Amino acid sequence: MARAWQHPFLNVFRHFRVDEWKRSAKQGDVAVVTDKTLKGAVYRIRGSVSAANYIQLPKSSTQSLGLTGRYLYVLFRPLPSKHFVIHLDVSSKDNQVIRVSFSNLFKEFKSTATWLQFPLVLEARTPQRDLVGLAPSGARWTCLQLDLQDVLLVYLNRCYGHLKSIRLCASLLVRNLYTSDLCFEPAISGAQWAKLPVTPMPREMAFPVPKGESWHDRYIHVRFPSESLKVPSKPIEKSCSPPEAVLLGPGPQPLPCPVASSKPVRFSVSPVVQTPSPTAQSGRAALAPRPFPEVSLSQERSDASNADGPGFHSLEPWAQLEASDIHTAAAGTHVLTHESAEVPVARTGSCEGFLPDPVLRLKGVIGFGGHGTRQALWTPDGAAVVYPCHAVIVVLLVDTGEQRFFLGHTDKVSALALDGSSSLLASAQARAPSVMRLWDFQTGRCLCLFRSPMHVVCSLSFSDSGALLCGVGKDHHGRTMVVAWGTGQVGLGGEVVVLAKAHTDFDVQAFRVTFFDETRMASCGQGSVRLWRLRGGVLRSCPVDLGEHHALQFTDLAFKQARDGCPEPSAAMLFVCSRSGHILEIDCQRMVVRHARRLLPTRTPGGPHPQKQTFSSGPGIAISSLSVSPAMCAVGSEDGFLRLWPLDFSSVLLEAEHEGPVSSVCVSPDGLRVLSATSSGHLGFLDTLSRVYHMLARSHTAPVLALAMEQRRGQLATVSQDRTVRIWDLATLQQLYDFTSSEDAPCAVTFHPTRPTFFCGFSSGAVRSFSLEAAEVLVEHTCHRGAVTGLTATPDGRLLFSSCSQGSLAQYSCADPQWHVLRVAADMVCPDAPASPSALAVSRDGRLLAFVGPSRCTVTVMGSASLDELLRVDIGTLDLASSRLDSAMAVCFGPAALGHLLVSTSSNRVVVLDAVSGRIIRELPGVHPEPCPSLTLSEDARFLLIAAGRTIKVWDYATQASPGPQVYIGHSEPVQAVAFSPDQQQVLSAGDAVFLWDVLAPTESDQSFPGAPPACKTGPGAGPLEDAASRASELPRQQVPKPCQASPPRLGVCARPPEGGDGARDTRNSGAPRTTYLASCKAFTPARVSCSPHSAKGTCPPPASGGWLRLKAVVGYSGNGRANMVWRPDTGFFAYTCGRLVVVEDLHSGAQQHWSGHSAEISTLALSHSAQVLASASGRSSTTAHCQIRVWDVSGGLCQHLIFPHSTTVLALAFSPDDRLLVTLGDHDGRTLALWGTATYDLVSSTRLPEPVHGVAFNPWDAGELTCVGQGTVTFWLLQQRGADISLQVRREPVPEAVGAGELTSLCYGAPPLLYCGTSSGQVCVWDTRAGRCFLSWEADDGGIGLLLFSGSRLVSGSSTGRLRLWAVGAVSELRCKGSGASSVFMEHELVLDGAVVSASFDDSVDMGVVGTTAGTLWFVSWAEGTSTRLISGHRSKVNEVVFSPGESHCATCSEDGSVRVWALASMELVIQFQVLNQSCLCLAWSPPCCGRPEQQRLAAGYGDGSLRIFSVSRTAMELKMHPHPVALTTVAFSTDGQTVLSGDKDGLVAVSHPCTGTTFRVLSDHQGAPISTICVTCKECEDLGVEGTDLWLAASGDQRVSVWASDWLRNHCELVDWLSFPMPATTETQGHLPPSLAAFCPWDGALLMYVGPGVYKEVIIYNLCQKQVVEKIPLPFFAMSLSLSPGTHLLAVGFAECMLRLVDCAMGTAQDFAGHDNAVHLCRFTPSARLLFTAARNEILVWEVPGL
Repeated sequence: MARAWQHPFLNVFRHFRVDEWKRSAKQGDVAVVTDKTLKGAVYRIRGSVSAANYIQLPKSSTQSLGLTGRYLYVLFRPLPSKHFVIHLDVSSKDNQVIRVSFSNLFKEFKSTATWLQFPLVLEARTPQRDLVGLAPSGARWTCLQLDLQDVLLVYLNRCYGHLKSIRLCASLLVRNLYTSDLCFEPAISGAQWAKLPVTPMPREMAFPVPKGESWHDRYIHVRFPSESLKVPSKPIEKSCSPPEAVLLGPGPQPLPCPVASSKPVRFSVSPVVQTPSPTAQSGRAALAPRPFPEVSLSQERSDASNADGPGFHSLEPWAQLEASDIHTAAAGTHVLTHESAEVPVARTGSCEGFLPDPVLRLKGVIGFGGHGTRQALWTPDGAAVVYPCHAVIVVLLVDTGEQRFFLGHTDKVSALALDGSSSLLASAQARAPSVMRLWDFQTGRCLCLFRSPMHVVCSLSFSDSGALLCGVGKDHHGRTMVVAWGTGQVGLGGEVVVLAKAHTDFDVQAFRVTFFDETRMASCGQGSVRLWRLRGGVLRSCPVDLGEHHALQFTDLAFKQARDGCPEPSAAMLFVCSRSGHILEIDCQRMVVRHARRLLPTRTPGGPHPQKQTFSSGPGIAISSLSVSPAMCAVGSEDGFLRLWPLDFSSVLLEAEHEGPVSSVCVSPDGLRVLSATSSGHLGFLDTLSRVYHMLARSHTAPVLALAMEQRRGQLATVSQDRTVRIWDLATLQQLYDFTSSEDAPCAVTFHPTRPTFFCGFSSGAVRSFSLEAAEVLVEHTCHRGAVTGLTATPDGRLLFSSCSQGSLAQYSCADPQWHVLRVAADMVCPDAPASPSALAVSRDGRLLAFVGPSRCTVTVMGSASLDELLRVDIGTLDLASSRLDSAMAVCFGPAALGHLLVSTSSNRVVVLDAVSGRIIRELPGVHPEPCPSLTLSEDARFLLIAAGRTIKVWDYATQASPGPQVYIGHSEPVQAVAFSPDQQQVLSAGDAVFLWDVLAPTESDQSFPGAPPACKTGPGAGPLEDAASRASELPRQQVPKPCQASPPRLGVCARPPEGGDGARDTRNSGAPRTTYLASCKAFTPARVSCSPHSAKGTCPPPASGGWLRLKAVVGYSGNGRANMVWRPDTGFFAYTCGRLVVVEDLHSGAQQHWSGHSAEISTLALSHSAQVLASASGRSSTTAHCQIRVWDVSGGLCQHLIFPHSTTVLALAFSPDDRLLVTLGDHDGRTLALWGTATYDLVSSTRLPEPVHGVAFNPWDAGELTCVGQGTVTFWLLQQRGADISLQVRREPVPEAVGAGELTSLCYGAPPLLYCGTSSGQVCVWDTRAGRCFLSWEADDGGIGLLLFSGSRLVSGSSTGRLRLWAVGAVSELRCKGSGASSVFMEHELVLDGAVVSASFDDSVDMGVVGTTAGTLWFVSWAEGTSTRLISGHRSKVNEVVFSPGESHCATCSEDGSVRVWALASMELVIQFQVLNQSCLCLAWSPPCCGRPEQQRLAAGYGDGSLRIFSVSRTAMELKMHPHPVALTTVAFSTDGQTVLSGDKDGLVAVSHPCTGTTFRVLSDHQGAPISTICVTCKECEDLGVEGTDLWLAASGDQRVSVWASDWLRNHCELVDWLSFPMPATTETQGHLPPSLAAFCPWDGALLMYVGPGVYKEVIIYNLCQKQVVEKIPLPFFAMSLSLSPGTHLLAVGFAECMLRLVDCAMGTAQDFAGHDNAVHLCRFTPSARLLFTAARNEILVWEVPGL
């Protein structure tokens, strides 16, 4: 256990008390001075002779520090113009002591077998000779981070053991030394840490940084060895490769010289570390690609389970704050426990309206114990721990953290027992009369429920077979009673039988059934140890002769089984422990004490804890529990230590210090883990092999009073009567922080909605804010005289409210972190009211504040900003039939759209009031016999959640005639607080413990859009984030990286991990099911069958010159293809596919060429080795029976050859090394391999393959050999040429079983004669092509390998998990010759991208390349920098709208992937991205010009959940979120003045709302029943309409109806102008979908309206509003899918489902058709100037230029 007390870090100076100089030594001029920079005391060591002026730890060279932390952090500053030396004595695992020295005295690196000397350079200089010398005059404070493990491994090939001693020699200032196993980032703050997968420097270790300044401008960080010099510290176990495939050779030979720098030096590749670019931030986040600025920033935190083990001390020096249990209450209610024992639910009536039933399912529990903390057991297989949490029994899988539950007890569980086969679990509850249950442990089903003869059961014990259960307790007279039950028939449907009962006058503290005889037992207690026997239905006992130990108070006992498993009594010994520290070893056969030992503390002078234990006379350490295995004895004592002893108790093997007295210990069946529990509510286990303590559960030791949830980080805050405030991670249920106040008890808590801050109210009346970033108290206000009873903040975080027991109400401004008091009003809140989470309530829109007061009988509603009283309701007079005066208990607001205020009363009712008028809307009577302290309503107003005594009740709030609630049990004490999680998918309840429940009912968005793609989540337990955005450092491509090795792009720190990955370098095998078939390895399958446009007059390809349109730009990349991107760094040629187009882009200028001609989506590309020819292949279309292959001249961009090789899609293309042949591979349906001569592109040879093949490649060293890989075989083809004929010889080799099940999905040739193949299970296998055998394989990924590339001695692999990995495989060739299992492969770098890797091109050195993913993104990758940046990116899903800024400088798009993206129109570069998770963005509108001020430009976006969000473009933030619709929005538009928003939904409702206040003041239901497809707004220019208003607007619905309205919203005026209905024939579907009804005002004639939709004819109808008649019809070839009118010309653009775009000149009556998309053109939009036309098909966007404008 030597390492546990040093975790997570150790303050060396504090631990060894350097200031006392008893365990350390100083020599020469050593003094304590105050440093101005650090503003604290530091040690100054100076003197002309370094060897004579120093600080040494420990004091004597014969002693050892024994510090095992991998990293040593030295915080020091060299004295100007002086030399300094740092000596470290490090011990290896083979006990070899090596001195490691760092100094600016050393001129070069020197090494011997026992000494390493490193020159430590303070500032990076250019000339090599300047690397050594005196410290500069401006030397800064430095954090020297030494990886001691890698130092020994790299330079001496030894394994690091521990740090023995340290000597700091003149001349320098030193602040402190720290050791840790964690790699901290000194420059990362808490706020940045929330967005990055890194571990920040703890506050205690961190240097202070003034506000507004950069860490790197003030300090220096040196990390040694650098990343480039590191090798794996041991065989890469869970990531890169198995142990037999990893090379652990000697250390690198370049000069190792750590160079101090003001910038991070982690990714240096040179022996001399140069200062990288300021944007190349250090940290592990650089290994992850950089996504665009998005709202949903995934926030991660390191796992706290190991960090909170024994010996863990507070990371944050906060003032007096340490890090560190129902009966059914309703009469007549029947409590049901389902067979799964997962959802205990009670029904009080019919629940026909409740779907599903039950609606809640218990997911997780935070807590341990309740009745006591002695009940914790291992399962017989050692995989799980069983323990009670008040009335719930929890089974926790120790490796995964997964919980399952046994629910049914209505009071705290007092005793547990598990049989030896994990078949039966017995439990008893505490409250008399004691009820016991027997469970089927595997299924969780309760087999039997019976009442115990005992009044209270204290202990249970099973026999090993499970046929006998014994219990000890007290009868109703308080006498000790022992009962034996027969349980052998319970599993067969029988009953529990009482076999024997016995009373005893002796105290029994522990009772066990022996393992060797089920009729024998043992017990111990005050002054007695007794052996029991069951015979003839009688229990008899016999005392053990204790001799002089007869007066001891015995606490626990355990049997020791012989190592040979002998079942005889003579082979077993009984160990008994006592409160005086005695451990007696008793011979069970002779019933005598064989050995007696005593645990005594041995303290050093002034030492706080025992350091050595002996057994002799003197005061002993109270032992509370012990457990025995065949090899050792585990002892838990009240001094907080868990100690492991050999059975002869000669010396301590391991020990672990806990934060409280140890109450229970239990050794696992395999003897490798020791479970321990403490009276302070901690449960964990010690791993004896790794000597690491793992925390399993933490718990409050008193009832929880209140809770609060933080959305962005996924955190939970709880306050308890145990005077602690604890912060929990909702995803892992692990405790993150623990704040303890011994004098001031916390009462209420709430999080700030937007900042990493929480507020806490205390019993003294103080309200304090705590920062989770700075780990400190920010501000304290003491404006209350009584205990704080309520605390809540407005949703926008601007205001905070608190109330106290004296009746005062306080309002605070939280606009900035230094929040201050605005108002304090006395006698407002009901005095003497208990603290409650529902004491104060703020409406969902933040405008209203409600509370109970000024008396118990009244509820007051105020304006939250002004505190003006708006409403006062007398609750006491609402029930006139009652003779008792009613009072209010708790208040809660419903959704803002409903305007409901819910009040729970003392008469067991919940009254629903109108929040404006105060009238009663409805009433829920008979909620519960007891007062309800907490209630809440879900955001969609579907479920009402009530804390009802010890139960949770869920009401169907949406049903007016509610059938009654569902009742959920589990708590053993009254529930104090209930709440929905921010994403409404979970429910939390707090009382005796904190329960986390899953809401099983689907959300409205799930029901409305079952096919909507799920968006990326922030992490487990975190819901959809409320929208925000960022820009600047996260812009995708401010400067396009040039394809030149000399200037790789410099990238910044990733702001969030990519979608689909966590961003951290985690290569562990998670145990998730492997991908059995890689999607990217299948034959190319278009997202939808492509449709070619019909041959029509005027149809032309996109780039045609002299036409009406010219294709300008393509936005997007086809992630559906495979190997559909090529890049040559030497020539700069860069091409990729988007739909049916080949896009050739200049990476310097961003200019694009578009090569068109394919009639279907392109599946793959191939570039010849000379880079002069490009081949592209596409699938079949509706007009062609074969797929196409086009051969392009790269220099001219012209198609030279067109061939039709296959009847199915081409899966792969490849040129031979001499470019004389082209091989094509058909997909899994075609299975055809064809060879083509590149001279004339005639077919040379073709063959049909027997099984599907996933890849083909030519041997780069032999043009006469190619290889295919597929299902279980590798096929080698030899090309033999006789004259002009070429024949193929085939050789097939099966994949060895050692490679595992799965298919070969990718291949590439390595150094001759090697072939690398990837599999669908994540393996990479290496073949000898000459011998035709596989000689090596390793696990390269968790998902299928879809791509392999080789060059030099490096291999790149890309997988379906999005991981791109770089492997060093230089030693593989030697392994082929040796034929041994020598280490040969290790991973150099890893990047996690946003989707499965489908294409990649790298330079010859594999230092940089371009990689494509299924997410439609092309990434530029630099292995040297360890970074990636987006080159090309489009939407993941269908693009639903394109809108333009008034000045036409930007455009915005929205998509079903939930994103709103803002693009610079000139370059089509992404500028801003707003992301909403788990929602589809279906419509979008850009506000019109407002007073000419661009800062007021806003976007209105409608989503599938009926919400409407307003985004500020200038501030890149969400301004407002409102819910004007109950269902999905379909269209949205601004009024002409931008002060009103009109929105339509799929039910046909049109809502009119204020975008500034979020209020909806009018709803039009004229189109109800059919979805609104279009809303178009224009200025009212035609005065002949005879109506008043400033705006003219129309709404078109799916039933072919168009309504035209005139409105003046400032005067709340809206008048119907015209109503149009168009006939529709019976069948007008287009590709299975009904064409939309679209209408728009004519921009060149304000009296005209244009309409397209399903009708009798395919046409555009032009309607005159003044004449009230159709004036013109324009025929169309197909039904229209999209429509747009040019504002500046008489042009009309129409998109069709047949993949065609038509442009109509309404003035000339002519038309022209354009092809370019490979799918239905569902969107087309002209820019305001009509210079550009945007069209969209699925997720691809084409930008067309309109010539002549």
